[in-house]
Amino acid sequence: MNHVFSRIFVIILFLAPVCSSAQALTTEATPESAGMDPARLDHLSQIMQQYVDDGKLAGSVVLVARNGKVAYLESFGMQDMEKNVPMSENSIFRIASQTKAITSTGIMILQEEGKLLITDPVGKYIPEFSETTVAVPGDDGGYEVVKADRQITIRDLLTHTAGIGYGGGPAAEQWEAAGIQGWYFADREEPVLETVKKMGSLPFEAQPGERFVYGYNTDILGALIEVVSGQPLDVFLKERILDPLGMNDTYFYLPGDKQDRLATVYSSGESGIAPAPSPGGMVGQGEYVDGPRTSFSGGAGFLSTAMDYAKFLQMMLNGGEYNGQRILSRKTVELMTVNHLKPGQFPWTGGTGFGLGFDVLLDVGARGTPGSPGEFGWGGAYHSDYWVDPVENLIVVYFTQLIPAAGVDDHGKLRALVYQAVK
Repeated sequence: MNHVFSRIFVIILFLAPVCSSAQALTTEATPESAGMDPARLDHLSQIMQQYVDDGKLAGSVVLVARNGKVAYLESFGMQDMEKNVPMSENSIFRIASQTKAITSTGIMILQEEGKLLITDPVGKYIPEFSETTVAVPGDDGGYEVVKADRQITIRDLLTHTAGIGYGGGPAAEQWEAAGIQGWYFADREEPVLETVKKMGSLPFEAQPGERFVYGYNTDILGALIEVVSGQPLDVFLKERILDPLGMNDTYFYLPGDKQDRLATVYSSGESGIAPAPSPGGMVGQGEYVDGPRTSFSGGAGFLSTAMDYAKFLQMMLNGGEYNGQRILSRKTVELMTVNHLKPGQFPWTGGTGFGLGFDVLLDVGARGTPGSPGEFGWGGAYHSDYWVDPVENLIVVYFTQLIPAAGVDDHGKLRALVYQAVK
């Protein structure tokens, strides 16, 4: 009998955090109540302020939540140095590739509704991808175009193993001639689906499934969502993810009444940081305010706040539910946050794999900073970062606006300083 009671007690302990964490993030909490040491969090504040004082960052916002409670939400420096506007917790940032996780979630919603399978070929929905080609190095130092070994699947796109880059590789001049290079879409005057259809006729960088190639994969997924759902991408994501989660400050293009909250983009240079050009394309302020507002980049288009993005991450940490709103099933979240790559396929960080929209930590010791096996996250081109640690019931959101970001080691120190404050 004692053995039976012990098993029941263990099950209750295991389930309790999941049940309670399905509620909304609590902002009226002390660090202690969230399992964080306030004195040690002061180390984080000192270092983040130091980056501002040393002229390496204009400003930033850091959010740390644990056990469903916001333990730390602080802003540093300036939202706009030239206009003397301080950074605030409600400042809005261009989050670039942090858009990818939300778009990937949209794909998984459609699978849960039976409208697609991620094992489906992309060409089933976008015929231009039914037969694709690959540029391979030739004997004369050039390249030749060959047929793909197989059709690209939706899962290939989710894991960045479709062989599709950002318009580089051997056939870069063909991508340049087509006017499709780089992750920036805000200046485009054609719908994203039309741009994606053009991609289907261009040579890709690797065979499907061959290796991890970071590129337009999630933009193609965004176009696929439009085809399958029959809705523009911005409408689908708003109705199915943003509104249910209360992400009221997340947009592809900023409304007029919120433009004064948009943080300025800065660039690192030999003499420090300076405002990036306006609009400036990828390395610039972008056309998120005054642009054509036509192309919705599922791979890099969103603007958001730290609190909004934390709601999305808390939903994932909760197993697909937030504040009574079920976005995904627990099993789908599990599928998204496990490694789908072959050993050694992820090219950038040791001990790391990739799931369906997130990188996944496999070996803590390979990286040199604290963490937990199963941790998942990603970042953005404007030097933002985030991660979710299910073992510690922890989420971290870090927003700044710096591109290019040279000579700054804030990401590594942020991680070390967050974990040194965990009780």
